Amino acid sequence: MRLLLVEDDNHVAAALSAVLARHGFRVTHARSGEEALQALVPGSAGFGVVLLDLGLPDQDGYEVCGKIRKRTSTPVIMVTARSDVRSRIHGLNLGADDYVVKPYDIGELLARIHAVSRRRAADDRPGTAAGVIGLGPVHIELPTRQVSVDGMVVQLTRKEFDLLALLAQRPGVVFRREQIISEVWRTSWEGTGRTLEVHVASLRSKLRMPALIETVRGVGYRLVTPAA
Repeated sequence: MRLLLVEDDNHVAAALSAVLARHGFRVTHARSGEEALQALVPGSAGFGVVLLDLGLPDQDGYEVCGKIRKRTSTPVIMVTARSDVRSRIHGLNLGADDYVVKPYDIGELLARIHAVSRRRAADDRPGTAAGVIGLGPVHIELPTRQVSVDGMVVQLTRKEFDLLALLAQRPGVVFRREQIISEVWRTSWEGTGRTLEVHVASLRSKLRMPALIETVRGVGYRLVTPAA
């Protein structure tokens, strides 16, 4: 996923960019509101999320958020030290999708990025209605957390469902192992990698569709849309 980081502090931006890169993001750094708006001009390469720090040198961060929302529907997460409820409400009313207060835990930030991205993907995905994802014979009901294949309900554990639902948001798109672990297990601990492999194997077995989840060697996994 491409992410636009709007942050005037180069040291903060460099450290955060390095962490985000380790979790599979391709980060573009904008140092001012004007740079951010230029990066979001119509016809430019699309971003999955905008991470917007409100303390910018050239423009008020809230004003920048409003301008971003007028030209793109890309999810915006505001990052600020302002923790009062009034500031949060103001940001959300301007079109921000989420609001993170400094200092924040990197795990929480990653979870919020994936959450707004997932909501956007679900909104954009054709054939997704009322929280139901249809993938050939596979039907995933997000509100009830129920999965069925050819009309037969398949019993999944909580993590198995979370993993399948994540991959199903973007069929054909490769999810990096780090991104999956961060989103499903809410951790960056590398030891979770073996657990991920076990859950993928379990899903393939329970759904009786070994080819549904494809391993992309050295990168991660992607869901292959099955024939109806």
